[in-house]
Amino acid sequence: MDGTARRELPIADDALPFDPDTTAIEDREVFELLEPAVQEWWLEEFGEFVPENGGFFTPPQRGAIPNVHKGTNTLICAPTGSGKTMSSFLSILNSLYKRDRETADGLENSVYCLYVSPLKSLANDIHRNLEVPLDGIESIVADRDGESMGEIRHAIRHGDTDSAERQRMLEETPHILNTTPETLAILLNSPKFREKLRTVEYVIVDEIHSLAAGKRGTHLSVSLERLAAMTDHELTRIGCSATIDPLSDVAEFLVGREEPHMPDAPPGDEVPDSDPRNYELVDARFAREFDIELECPTDDLINTSREVVQERFYRMLHEHVQEHTNTLVFTNTRSGAERVLHNLRETFDAYDETNSGCHHGSLSKDVRQDIERRLKSGELDVVTSSTSLELGIDMPHVDLVVQVGSPKSVASLLQRVGRAGHRVGQTVTGRVIALDRDELLECAVMLKKAEEGFVDSVSIPENAQDVAAQHVYGMAIAEIRPEAEITEILRRAYPYRNYSDAEFESLMRYLTAEYAGMEDRNVYAKVWRDENDPPDGEHHYEEFPVGTPLIGKRGRLARVIYMTNIGTIPDSFTCDVFTRAGDEWVGQLDENYLDTLEKGDVFVLGGDHFEFSYRRGSKVYVDRTSARPTVPSWYSERLPLSYDLGCEILAFQADLLSHYEEGGPPRVRAWLREFPLDDDSVRAVARLFDHQFRYAGADTVSTPDRLAIEVERDREEYERHYYVHSNYGRRFNDGFSRLLAYHCAQEATANVRVAVADNGFVLSMPLNRKVDVEGIIDDLESDQVRENLRAAVDGTDLLQRYFRINATRALMILKRYKGYEKSASEQQVSSEMLLGFAADLEEFAVIEETYREITEDKLNVAELEAFVAELEAGEIAVERTLLDSPTPRAFGLATLSASDVVLAEDESAALQAFHEHVLDEIGDESLRELSSGS
Repeated sequence: MDGTARRELPIADDALPFDPDTTAIEDREVFELLEPAVQEWWLEEFGEFVPENGGFFTPPQRGAIPNVHKGTNTLICAPTGSGKTMSSFLSILNSLYKRDRETADGLENSVYCLYVSPLKSLANDIHRNLEVPLDGIESIVADRDGESMGEIRHAIRHGDTDSAERQRMLEETPHILNTTPETLAILLNSPKFREKLRTVEYVIVDEIHSLAAGKRGTHLSVSLERLAAMTDHELTRIGCSATIDPLSDVAEFLVGREEPHMPDAPPGDEVPDSDPRNYELVDARFAREFDIELECPTDDLINTSREVVQERFYRMLHEHVQEHTNTLVFTNTRSGAERVLHNLRETFDAYDETNSGCHHGSLSKDVRQDIERRLKSGELDVVTSSTSLELGIDMPHVDLVVQVGSPKSVASLLQRVGRAGHRVGQTVTGRVIALDRDELLECAVMLKKAEEGFVDSVSIPENAQDVAAQHVYGMAIAEIRPEAEITEILRRAYPYRNYSDAEFESLMRYLTAEYAGMEDRNVYAKVWRDENDPPDGEHHYEEFPVGTPLIGKRGRLARVIYMTNIGTIPDSFTCDVFTRAGDEWVGQLDENYLDTLEKGDVFVLGGDHFEFSYRRGSKVYVDRTSARPTVPSWYSERLPLSYDLGCEILAFQADLLSHYEEGGPPRVRAWLREFPLDDDSVRAVARLFDHQFRYAGADTVSTPDRLAIEVERDREEYERHYYVHSNYGRRFNDGFSRLLAYHCAQEATANVRVAVADNGFVLSMPLNRKVDVEGIIDDLESDQVRENLRAAVDGTDLLQRYFRINATRALMILKRYKGYEKSASEQQVSSEMLLGFAADLEEFAVIEETYREITEDKLNVAELEAFVAELEAGEIAVERTLLDSPTPRAFGLATLSASDVVLAEDESAALQAFHEHVLDEIGDESLRELSSGS
């Protein structure tokens, strides 16, 4: 660094933690973009020279600060703790500070920067973090210049903000406003505050990866386009994301589309072509060093007793906690988080209420905030959580993350583990502990792929009609608009870039209550359409040319209805469970769990087994049964395996088979030692496949070009089980199993029971109902998959529930009206009365959206169509094997029902019985191998 540059540093050379004459500062040009007072604050507060970075800034900061300075749309993708937030804010703070100094009257009483967060707690955390730089810069200005800096105001606005505070924001408007997607949509329709948004120049969308894949993100994307349409300048959009892929899709989701190129053809199904707005990517996903390893309490998860496995697991966990300052433990369920903390406290004297805690969404707000505060300050040695601490607060003292079981995707693994070592230059330390063989295999592949830089792809919902209904209604309430302007705003949002005229017409037929009988069911028109054609037209507005199709609001209470009912997060409730025979109350089920139940499914409640029959509103009716459960209690709570990772597991199995054929178990173990696994994990995985191949042959293992199906005749239960090893994740398998069950039921005229897991599914039917499942698969046609899957979900409780959710989102059912709040169970009753009527309407937008969401977002229909196309082309072969007992790779599927806590002993016994059968079949050699610990 030359002398001139050195003199520009606002502090003395001898105060620097390096020699400026001999040290190359790679990010000097970035540093020089900042005002002197901002430079000085940065060096004092955050900007110590970090040799790993070659300068004052972390990789995401070095990449993003110049982009924001130039007003370039930017997606910043980097691990937790690498400075994403400050890379977004620093240039904005610098710009506002400079503008305030250079303008005689200072900043306007208006909003310049919007910070949008999916979490209220995250908005609170950012609010606190803004106070530090603003107070610091103000102090430096006062000390150096002897004058006070103009005020740069910042505030939080979300659902908990009281009316007095909201009124104060009108009088003294924050220049930086922290908010949530739902509150932004309300502000866009607030007559007074929306005027304060016309000056917005910067929008920061934090944790964008958690928004893009759901309808909250879809809702936000349209809000941003509505905001952009209000301003007379381009917005600078900054997205902050943890590890995600593909970055280009997420960036286009952030920035939206430019004005479409209008075709000369008349309106129809053709969508005007448009390009994404310009953007830059700051890809610093692997800017930190990771030390991640898979551990297993034993090399034999079958023969080692459950008590021994648990004892070793807690001993391992205790040792990890004691060796680190603060440890964060993620489990896959809320009950699991509670159980791990309880057992740690019961087993070891080192843990009590003062140094350990639990954090998840079912706990009260006060409890969660107390844990967050103590975790942030470093008071707690260990905190257990499910998913609630994946996002949000900075945790500077956490230096180890332990993941119990599979987090189901590489992205989720890196997000969770990234909570440790909360700064660039510190190694991210994570340990994954697997407690069953299926998860052991899953985690082995996941950790290896993470090491190689693989990331699962995100899927963004498209053309959601319920969200479009809210925004079209909102735009009509805000002002009378030309129809073309509304469709253009929608299509500028990435999720609606392919939104056709036909889809818009379907939506408008619903919003204008064009269908006969709607108003008889208290579903009223929300907007009007008119061609502005006096003297015969109903409406005439001189500011628009005659003949221009216009849209406006209907109803005096339109604004109140909109303000009190918008949002995309569905309400849920618990259902009372009664027996059909005696109308006896037997307990309650969470509504989310009912997504997984179909007629004939068996589940456990209060230790007893019940067969699901039907639901009416908030009541579930069942029959007592002695049959094995088909859906475990944790099913709805656990994240599904990502489709991409499922494909990687199939590729892993093909590679492992190749190594096995080259040199047997020793060759496989040597290959596995290249993975980030401990030795027990290596031996356990190698032994699993050795037994599989010797017991049933290589054809029973699925690979990218083979689908393995096992057929077991269970004479005790008088059932035939088809174990389908489609290792593509639970969503794909849910769709595939429904498709096959639909065809099986037609062919066998018998009830087909289905149990679904991430690594496959089980079809079960009576022994006297033989079905050619292989033939059904052979007869599948890719162009019929979507239609058949739609038929398979028709009439199900799944359809009923999602219709209610979508009808409520589309404001067909109002949650709040004239001071009355309709509960989720009351919404369900209303939706059941409307569903039959709506299902008979042609191309009814809310029904079509319900089928779209179920098939596309929940059941992976696009991936299923591609899979069936590969079957048709002969690129995937179906291998069917008839067996008397499940293979080792099917143990998890065969005991899926026993994965309940209350059935733990039954599960162990069943696994042991299956395992002994396998060993008997493949001979004494395997027993000797087991005892030798190979």
